[in-house]
Amino acid sequence: SDLITSRKRRPMEIHAHLPEKGRDLRLDLFRGIANWAIYLDHIPDNIVNWITTRNYGFSDAADLFVFISGYTASFVYARMMLERGTVIGATRLIKRAWQIYVAHVLLFVIYIAEIGYLAQRYHDPNLENEFNVAGFMQNPAETLYQGLILAFKPVNMDVLPLYIALMLVYPLVLWAMLRKLNLTLAASFLLYLAARHFGWNLPAYPSGTWYFNPFCWQFLFVFGGWFALGGASESINFIRSRAFLWLGGAYLLFALVMTLAGRFPELGQAMPPWLYDAFNPNDKTNLAPYRVLHFVVLAFFVTRFLPREWPGYEWPIMQPIIKCGQQSLEVFCTGVFLAVVAHVVLVEVSGSLWMQIVVSIVGIVLMTVLAYYRSWSKKVDKAPAKKQVAAQAPAAANPAE
Repeated sequence: SDLITSRKRRPMEIHAHLPEKGRDLRLDLFRGIANWAIYLDHIPDNIVNWITTRNYGFSDAADLFVFISGYTASFVYARMMLERGTVIGATRLIKRAWQIYVAHVLLFVIYIAEIGYLAQRYHDPNLENEFNVAGFMQNPAETLYQGLILAFKPVNMDVLPLYIALMLVYPLVLWAMLRKLNLTLAASFLLYLAARHFGWNLPAYPSGTWYFNPFCWQFLFVFGGWFALGGASESINFIRSRAFLWLGGAYLLFALVMTLAGRFPELGQAMPPWLYDAFNPNDKTNLAPYRVLHFVVLAFFVTRFLPREWPGYEWPIMQPIIKCGQQSLEVFCTGVFLAVVAHVVLVEVSGSLWMQIVVSIVGIVLMTVLAYYRSWSKKVDKAPAKKQVAAQAPAAANPAE
């Protein structure tokens, strides 16, 4: 990794370990997996979502998405802060938050229109209640305003508001991490503990609080940044130790058993109530400590067993997943939209096993097609015009002119 140390024109020494320059395909791979899993998990009563990680441990695709977002934001904008200055890096972070906000607002409008249309098309007003958009139909002006300030969120649209909120405050966090990496992580952890203890959360409209408590979930985001800026490299001896291998493996096995106990009542009834109740239901809103620990163990295992240079990234079977990870925002938004369509198909058309498989595969195929199109479109936008290339050719052929 790059070691960057600077004292010039800064009141405090900056000492950061940045990952190597270039794209880390591990991030794209797991971000693609997260997008596919979020789509499948958003389809209720779907046998295919049994393949996602939420059924086999405490953490799930949302944890992975937030962690990678923190890792990527730190890697990209920390380098920018160090090379071009803190102000430029901070403003670029705010710009990215604005881009995500615009995408969220567009998805918000399309999402409500989609559910309203489907509810009328199939004469099923319960869809509006099921996806928490009935209030919009009754009071559109107020609900729209609350949606614009991120207080109102239809079902399955909670991740992007969390991402936006975390990105808006991240310039200050990243500034601190570049100077006191471990201390900043410790402060983030204290905020996490305080939020859980005192019940801090943001209010939601028309009632309740945010499904993803930002005061708790910020720790996973900051942990991703800590991982990117040297935390992983500083912990590598522990990650590669035999003790971690056995302890981490034992905890993953324990998480598997407890999660399956929540899925199968027979297994849950065979456990002591105090043990079962400690982990079921899984506290996702406030990011339960056992959930954090589960994800940390998984992240350390990936660091230990999946190198950045693994040749498997080039396998054809991996390319669709990686491509969806590289075009993550567009793929995520499309997945949220398609999950509603898939759910309505299963409810109004057929809920058979084969239909569950069909809507799952079709949705993932459409998300993948979009990812390939966006990748191609961006390359076309960056390519020089043919006329411009032709006009430059004579000058290039005779540099003396």
